[in-house]
Amino acid sequence: MTDIRKLLATNIRAYRAELGLTQSKLAEKVETATHYIAMIEGCKKFPSAAMLERIAAALERDTPELFAMNPVQDDWKEEILFEMNEFIVKKLEYHRQYKTKPENGPKKLTGF
Repeated sequence: MTDIRKLLATNIRAYRAELGLTQSKLAEKVETATHYIAMIEGCKKFPSAAMLERIAAALERDTPELFAMNPVQDDWKEEILFEMNEFIVKKLEYHRQYKTKPENGPKKLTGF
């Protein structure tokens, strides 16, 4: 079972980081104290429905997204797939250039 406070805290922190907001800036946007945001992110307080709506709006999200499982991973998926593709292309180009088989070439290609 998922601890809903931890899930909420993790998601608020992640969404806040995505927007480059400090706890202080988020608190300012939702018209509350920085300490209260810290308490929510520290799993010490659980916000009211009205506060959840204000936090979601400040984070440019729908309120249910504050309780989504693994939301950040979904946001990063395209970037990760792009980087993996670039790595594969570099690795294949290296082996074409040096006409080596993977087992004969370097064990690790850096620069990724």
